[in-house]
Amino acid sequence: MTEENTNRLLIVDDEENMRHMLSAVTSQAGYQVSLAENGKQALEILEKSHFPYILCDLKMPIMDGLHFLQAVEDPKPLIIMMSAYATIDDAVDAMKAGAYDFITKPFKTAEVLLVLEKAAEHLALQEENRKLKAKVRELQGSDGFEDIIAQSDIMRDLLRLTEKVARHDTSVLITGESGTGKELIAKGIHRKSKRKNNPFIAINCGSIPENLLESEFFGYVKGAFTGADKNHRGLFEEAEGGTLFLDEIGELPLGLQVKLLRVLQEEEIRPVGSIKTRRTNVRIITATAKDMEQEVAEGRFREDLFYRLNVLNLKLPPLRDRKEDIPRLCSHFLNILNKKMHLAIEYVSADAMGLLLSREWKGNIRELKNCLERAAIVAESTQIQAADLSSAQPKTKALQENTVENLLGTFSLKQAKVIIEKQLIHRALEASKGNKSMAARMLEISYPSLLAKIKDYSLSPSFHEK
Repeated sequence: MTEENTNRLLIVDDEENMRHMLSAVTSQAGYQVSLAENGKQALEILEKSHFPYILCDLKMPIMDGLHFLQAVEDPKPLIIMMSAYATIDDAVDAMKAGAYDFITKPFKTAEVLLVLEKAAEHLALQEENRKLKAKVRELQGSDGFEDIIAQSDIMRDLLRLTEKVARHDTSVLITGESGTGKELIAKGIHRKSKRKNNPFIAINCGSIPENLLESEFFGYVKGAFTGADKNHRGLFEEAEGGTLFLDEIGELPLGLQVKLLRVLQEEEIRPVGSIKTRRTNVRIITATAKDMEQEVAEGRFREDLFYRLNVLNLKLPPLRDRKEDIPRLCSHFLNILNKKMHLAIEYVSADAMGLLLSREWKGNIRELKNCLERAAIVAESTQIQAADLSSAQPKTKALQENTVENLLGTFSLKQAKVIIEKQLIHRALEASKGNKSMAARMLEISYPSLLAKIKDYSLSPSFHEK
């Protein structure tokens, strides 16, 4: 928008003296002014020209200010309503209909100029925000990687490489510590690839029992084993034409590594219990937090499969190496938390941000997100203060020793698990002030599971149940 356009002002008022007075004052202040006697005339003017600012009277013949305000098409200019007979209800109705501000007559000319000055600042902020969003889209490749915050140079370089990788069906191995966002990168590659309209299937190789892995990967036919009462499609068939993301590939047993290598080489699968093979067209993206070269050297991972998967390696940096991204990550997560948990947290205070920037974040982005969720729940105002992050501070030696002492009371893993679960559930219920839905989200378990555990452990919190 040019300087000339940003100074255009439309004054809408049925009183001739008021129009001329406002025109003289605002013209002297540098505005290019046009005049209208009522809302209908103003709409006709708007059809021919754009005005970033409009001063409009509320009570007018033919079409009053409120009907005019409702009739102006989006994106609306910044409309400042005026009235000598205004009530609170009138002001509320005008603001609901999209007015930028509301001033009552009689007013001083300085008051009008001040409101217009504020409107200009608002317009400038909108334009800056638009440019920033455009810059972010440019840095993220416009789409595909919009969920990834990349202010730091190291992440910008990675995203530029990732966008190139997405154009080809080459096998990609994403490495990095736990919680650095490996699955987000994999999803971004899929969304930017020619396979974007086909399925993206993600599986954690360490989360499936070893005896079920083969049937989950390749499917099985009816009668293949006890309980196989019908044919079952495996992950490769579910991802046909799309992308199969194998997270924690380093957890894959050696026996299945051989079969996966054959699938990659032959591009065909054989369901468990079948004598026939089926062609497959799937792009494989893998990820791991392990040192795969060390896994190969120590015989836990096949060298030939490693080289097949590691055609291109994308190494995600830990959060401690990209701390300049933390402020924007905080804003991103707070927006998500506000919507999900119906909160109104506006920002992180300077002191609190200092604490966040001083942390090492061994759990990386996942740890930061969980930390902000806890802080948002306990926050007493619309901003997160340093005191709200007390649970995010490094544990003291005394607290660590206390935790160890609790666990040293038993050699039983089952009993230790119960002790830890009870403490975590009690802390989550306290932090959420008894809100079980919120506590379940903090604990990353389902609501029914939380209710069952509360009953099993006979927990009776001292706060009100919700």
